[in-house]
Amino acid sequence: MVRLFLTPFLLHFGLIVFLYAWLTLARTIAVQKGEAAYSDFRRADGDPASVDPIARNLSNQFELPTVAWFSASILIFAGAVGLADVVAAWVFLIGRIVHTAVQTLTDNVRLRGAVFLINAVGVFWLAAHVAWLTLFAGRW
Repeated sequence: MVRLFLTPFLLHFGLIVFLYAWLTLARTIAVQKGEAAYSDFRRADGDPASVDPIARNLSNQFELPTVAWFSASILIFAGAVGLADVVAAWVFLIGRIVHTAVQTLTDNVRLRGAVFLINAVGVFWLAAHVAWLTLFAGRW
């Protein structure tokens, strides 16, 4: 069960690696096209419009997903991973992938907000399970 639970988190890490590589390539191309200079990337707002969605999405991978990673760690430590947690972890990953596609390949902010809810549901389930274990189940 733990292997099925950890797999989406490992694949999420793969998504992060992919985004770093894509961002590096996109920035290099932007410099070659004269859209930016390497020195522009010292600032958080230094990316040209063609690169910014990738940079923002990479940043997004370290916002709400940190709650998922934290919750997953606690659930594993507590030996409390159940089938619902496995499903929530996969919902989290699928939501992250869909959110990445929408944010980096479209300008549809409404759709991005809607698909964000997919992974948020998975994260909220995991965090709620940790809260339940802590407050009501007497696990610690």
